[in-house]
Amino acid sequence: MKTRNSLSLALLSVAVLAGCNSTEEKSNEQSVKTVEAENSVFAPIAKKVAYEMNIHGSKRVDDYYWMRDDKRENPEILAHLAAENSYTDAMLKHTENLQDDLFEELKSRIQKDDDSVPVKRGDFYYSSEMRGDNEYPIYVRSKNFKGDDKEVLLDVNALAKAHEYYQVSGLNISPNDKIMAYGEDTLSRRVYTLRFKNLKTGELFSDELKGTEGNAIWGNDNKTVYYIKKDLQTLLGFQVYRHTLGTSQDRDELVYEEENKSYYTGISKSKDGSHIYIHHSSPEASGMSLIDANKHTAQPLRFVPREQGLEYNVSKLGEWYYVNTNLDAVNFKLMKVHQSKLGNKQKWQEVIPHREGVKLEGVSLFNQHLVYQERELGINTVTVRSLTSGKEQKLKFKDKAFAAYLYGNNELDNENVRLYYTSLTTPGTHYDFNLKSGEPQLLKQQKVLGDFHPENYTSERIFIKARDGEQVPVSLVYRTDKFKKDGTNPLYQYGYGSYGHTIQPSFSSARLSLLDRGFVYAIAHIRGSQMLGRPWYNQGKKLTKQNTFNDFVDVTKSLTAQGYGNKKQVFAVGGSAGGLLMGAVINQAPELYQGVAAHVPFVDVVTTMLDETIPLTTNEYDEWGNPNDKSYYDYMLSYSPYDQVSKQAYPNLLVTTGLHDSQVQYFEPAKWVAKLRDYKTNDNKLLFKVDMEAGHGGASGRFKGLKDRALEYAFILDLAGKNKL
Repeated sequence: MKTRNSLSLALLSVAVLAGCNSTEEKSNEQSVKTVEAENSVFAPIAKKVAYEMNIHGSKRVDDYYWMRDDKRENPEILAHLAAENSYTDAMLKHTENLQDDLFEELKSRIQKDDDSVPVKRGDFYYSSEMRGDNEYPIYVRSKNFKGDDKEVLLDVNALAKAHEYYQVSGLNISPNDKIMAYGEDTLSRRVYTLRFKNLKTGELFSDELKGTEGNAIWGNDNKTVYYIKKDLQTLLGFQVYRHTLGTSQDRDELVYEEENKSYYTGISKSKDGSHIYIHHSSPEASGMSLIDANKHTAQPLRFVPREQGLEYNVSKLGEWYYVNTNLDAVNFKLMKVHQSKLGNKQKWQEVIPHREGVKLEGVSLFNQHLVYQERELGINTVTVRSLTSGKEQKLKFKDKAFAAYLYGNNELDNENVRLYYTSLTTPGTHYDFNLKSGEPQLLKQQKVLGDFHPENYTSERIFIKARDGEQVPVSLVYRTDKFKKDGTNPLYQYGYGSYGHTIQPSFSSARLSLLDRGFVYAIAHIRGSQMLGRPWYNQGKKLTKQNTFNDFVDVTKSLTAQGYGNKKQVFAVGGSAGGLLMGAVINQAPELYQGVAAHVPFVDVVTTMLDETIPLTTNEYDEWGNPNDKSYYDYMLSYSPYDQVSKQAYPNLLVTTGLHDSQVQYFEPAKWVAKLRDYKTNDNKLLFKVDMEAGHGGASGRFKGLKDRALEYAFILDLAGKNKL
């Protein structure tokens, strides 16, 4: 899921009792150990310490609750995780050459010297450069698009040298173009320290703003910055501070504090630079507050009063605000309101009406044009409307199913709209579309090195009938000359299905390593996403969450029945909330899958959602429900992967996590693996890989992350007997 953290030492309204019995004492004697004999390797066996939890008259006993250590310093726990890593390495030792070959294969497709397409902001064009074997980008700017006079802003490789993990965020230049703000995270907890660099001298200012979200928004006086500070326990960004450059952080002014813990807080700046936006968002409500960017003492003003169920986002053009909202429109519509009539949604005027079955996904404003994106039956459309004549034209794309993203459109007076386009067979492509003519200008297509030819691959988009009659979209891609629709190809099925996040049918050069070995790759666009609009999301959350799991299972059954995949060689993969999906389907339909990879999986749903000290818990009651309410508790318990582990045969499993994960705490998968190892009734592999340096996103750097992909692919290819091209 988005984030899933840990278990609390004192659950609200929950009586927690710990005890031991004779069987536990036996387990304690063996504690955590790996036993290696000459010809065999034995899995780490975790001790059991009964931890009793009571709520709603229900008792649960967690034998592995002891694995939680918020400080990540407990020697016994660290030893157990190290033992798991050693066991995984031993069990996959015979695949080491395959892993190395895959890593080199994945790496060989990537152009080492690669530049991003410059994006104009103010008087400069900004871009990034990758060079040689560098793991990180070099950020540059130039006075022109060609980059004839490049100026290096930040070499992330130099900054990262002293760290095992390094991530920068929120590069933002002051309005006078002289100072750059950026955030850095050296632990992968997504807690950033903001720093400020003088772009003329190259020196850093003494200002260090700690414990932040990693994004600084400039006021127009070039010395005032706004940033979000995090609660270091829950990792929730909830306070907006105003900082004056050259002063200490303890003197910063608190300008907004979010008291409702179910909301996330974000900040940005209007396209015309006149206002700072504070974004308030939860799964079922959103809103904005405005701060005058020209006044360093200005206070936030609500755009309209916040209401449960009301969602909106605003964009400013001249004296008008354009409002993308769900007001009486489940799939959203576009309204506008004059700046003199803020605070009253009754004054909103319709610009783009609501259309049933068509989701309005976003808008971008220019002086003379409005560009908006919609999704109908899962397919993207991008439309340009003249604000003077009202005439519209849809931009044209070659693929039937694709992903299109507007980006870098920072200037209101631009003649073009910038767009990133990709499909399952088309590498990422950057276009400028002329706003008047609709004609595209190709700026760049990502090069895929080696023997790659798009025409060698076929993509399909089909619908599969779920058990309740709903039609589930599925995106498929395979190598044409290696596919027969006779049930002989191994099938790799990916899914997510939460938070309304839609997995787009986009290109991956790494995926070619599977396709070229005869795999069919399928993305199941299950409920819980917004592939078919907002109702598709609403049917896969809270008390309808089981639809997400049913959809995924039904897609598997149908794909194999139709001959797209071999029934004995189906591999399922998901991460975060997709890891929850993996945990649920292997409890409910383990016989369908030969192997499963669950990355940073959110699997201990009930205990985590009862713990308000864990990052994201209270923010996500509108996604999963609040288990302090018995109806939600009972429903969560019915699918929670950790709670529903049973005595049965399980597929081969590869589980991964990062010790410093701030979203799904390491101990969720650690406990899950320990329980699965105790309960599973077959000899299939159960492997647990812990990155002791990384967090939720895995290793930092463009090549380090390929090691993780090579590990997963080697695990799957070995099971499928597809080691060779």
